[in-house]
Amino acid sequence: MTRAEEFEELRPLLFSIAYRILGSVSEAEDAVQETWLRYAATPTSPVSVKAYLSAVVTRISIDVLRSARVRREQYAGEWFPEPLLTDPYQDPERSAELADSVSTAALLLLERLSPLERAVFVLREVFGFGFPEVASAVGRSEAACRQLAVRARRHMDAGRPRFEADRREREELAARFFDAFRGGDVDGLRELLAADVSMVSDGGGTSPQWGTGVSGAGNVARLLAALAPPFARIGGVVESCELNGQPGAIFRDRDGRVVNTWTLDILGGRIQAIRTVLNPDKLGHLGPVADAWTVVGETIRARRRS
Repeated sequence: MTRAEEFEELRPLLFSIAYRILGSVSEAEDAVQETWLRYAATPTSPVSVKAYLSAVVTRISIDVLRSARVRREQYAGEWFPEPLLTDPYQDPERSAELADSVSTAALLLLERLSPLERAVFVLREVFGFGFPEVASAVGRSEAACRQLAVRARRHMDAGRPRFEADRREREELAARFFDAFRGGDVDGLRELLAADVSMVSDGGGTSPQWGTGVSGAGNVARLLAALAPPFARIGGVVESCELNGQPGAIFRDRDGRVVNTWTLDILGGRIQAIRTVLNPDKLGHLGPVADAWTVVGETIRARRRS
């Protein structure tokens, strides 16, 4: 097997590691490409290609994250990870850990960790690497990595909801929600929303804050019911799909361009939060991006005419 073939075989794993450390599709792809360049330039062949490439992509991702954290601290408004349609790496033995770790809620919890804690947690808890491999990847002793893992696990466990909906329950509730949303059914929406549900959006300071800051089941239900019909009248489409392993949707304009995404946080049989990504810089990997200002303006005018 050639080096290029070995690398392509491991690319899904490398991307999945980088995405969980960085929370960014574009940055993860760049980290994987840089890993390939370094591997191609290495004069000797490593004993374990998987261990070597995983270590390289981890170190690159840590460096990128350190600089990215400064930008995120200065970010306008809420920062959410870039929406991920599908996780390319599949491992039946770790499917639960993989699915949980890519959710928007989990990625936001990972933001609380230091870059080293985050990398150790991802390698150890998500992908099941042994501590010798983790230590080699992050350049710390095994004892230090064990301490980092304990601290990271403590932070993650403290932030997790106590009871999570199972996958089938989430999917059924989401299907009912989107049916009610498309139909503008206020009562149908209200009964699916938690009393303190909130709508939060990531526009990066460059996009309209479409519904952000609205909270409470009644307020959110009325807003959603008023939004869907005029959006449909201007040719908008709400494409239900799974994003970051959670029920969600991609909103498209009449030409199929991406306007924004939604992910639904579901707990206790109710939708707790609706997270919207409107920042066009975070949507390009999903397809051509629409001008959200134009779409929102057209939707508002269509609503006034009704």
